Amino acid sequence: MSTREAPAVASRRWAALFFIGLAQLMIVLDGTVVNIALPSIQRDLAVSDGDRQWIITAYTLAFGGLLLLGGRIADYTGRRRTFLVALFGFAGASALGGAASGFEMLLVARALQGGFGALLGPSALSLLAVMFTRPQDRAKAFGIWGAISAAGGAIGLLAGGALTDYLDWRWCLYINIPIALVAAVGGYVLLTESRHEGRARFDVPGVLLVGGGLVSVVYAAGQAESKGWDSGLVVGLLVGGGLLLAAFTVVESRVAQPLLPPRVIADRTRGAAYLAVGLAGVGMFAAFLFMTYYMQVVKGYSPIRTGVAFLPMVMAVLLSAGGLSTRLLPKVPPRTLIVPGMLISAGGMLWMTTLDAGTGYAGGVLVVGMLFGFGAGLILPVAINYATHGVDPSDSGVASASVNAAQQIGSSIGIALLNTIATSATADYLASHGMNPALGKQAVAEGFGTASVWAAGILVTGAVIVAVLMNTPRPEDRPAVEEPENAEPQPVV
Repeated sequence: MSTREAPAVASRRWAALFFIGLAQLMIVLDGTVVNIALPSIQRDLAVSDGDRQWIITAYTLAFGGLLLLGGRIADYTGRRRTFLVALFGFAGASALGGAASGFEMLLVARALQGGFGALLGPSALSLLAVMFTRPQDRAKAFGIWGAISAAGGAIGLLAGGALTDYLDWRWCLYINIPIALVAAVGGYVLLTESRHEGRARFDVPGVLLVGGGLVSVVYAAGQAESKGWDSGLVVGLLVGGGLLLAAFTVVESRVAQPLLPPRVIADRTRGAAYLAVGLAGVGMFAAFLFMTYYMQVVKGYSPIRTGVAFLPMVMAVLLSAGGLSTRLLPKVPPRTLIVPGMLISAGGMLWMTTLDAGTGYAGGVLVVGMLFGFGAGLILPVAINYATHGVDPSDSGVASASVNAAQQIGSSIGIALLNTIATSATADYLASHGMNPALGKQAVAEGFGTASVWAAGILVTGAVIVAVLMNTPRPEDRPAVEEPENAEPQPVV
């Protein structure tokens, strides 16, 4: 290809990134948009208090349990093909959920959403990883991706509040249909196929072991909120999940074509990146949870007002991820961005301890959101970039799936653990004040503050580990002969 055609090739890649980003936004939105609508769904479909958790759990179990398989399917059958199939499947599952006439139908739809999401997330991220290889371009592309990942949850809260207040809870599911169709059309036109050149051979024992292990751990975390971490069910699930995952690591070191080759996670840089993504998930979802409940329960905000109150946090993420990270990453080692990002996010969580029933928005939620958003924007683009950096192209899908799995496990366990701490602290505060009902809102704020200290401690610990473990120097531009920037990616058959 002539050099004068190179700008067109570059424009095609950046245009493709827009549609891949839409798919990622849809996945992240679905993690929070339904949460806001839960009370309305419960009333409309006559769901009991004990069963309502399954509306969230059905999605998370399918998503978390099938992620690594989804990544391998993308590697073997084609990342573009998997991306398009997953988009249409996700849209169909969303349509089924929006039209649900009963609880059982909604659960099936949510499980299908999770399954197709487990195909969509790894295929989208692996497409990004193989499309952008030069350090400067990767920094920009992953900056956009990280901004979407960090801000999408807050946008989901805003969208969920608006759709629930002004339309109907069903639109929290229907909204996925136009997004998926637009992303599918753009992906069909702009993306080229890439896949592992060898014959597709799936590691069935690995699939069963890691799927069972991840489902057990995620489900245990979900049950811990209601049953307690010391219940027999939760302990049994955690132990069983741990044993299955341990067996998975043994199997993967011995089979010819492992589902997750040990070389993918054994690298110090990638291991630290997975850790950073997982711990960022702990803090990010804890921030969403605590701030949402603080604003609605303690301050009495409506769902739509709560969503609007998150907008400064979204802007902080966009400024940090889209502006600062993309400019600095090609010039500095990755840990010089991730470590400060974790510390800044920890500072945001610590600021939660200053909030009480009388704290104003500007001195409370605004500061928390700005600090956490700015820190998350430094963590996610860099960590996701280096979680797929230097991976053999044949392993791109499963490496991308590992990033999603780290975030899924981190957020599931983190939310369950921190919510348990918050609930216990609230109960202790009320008990120490004679169970005075007038102090109910203050007790809730105290609980969130206590749990936020733990969240900050987790982030600080992660910052120390990443600082020690991630010893990668700053990126270097490779010679043009190694960089196919001026050539159209060709389909691999």
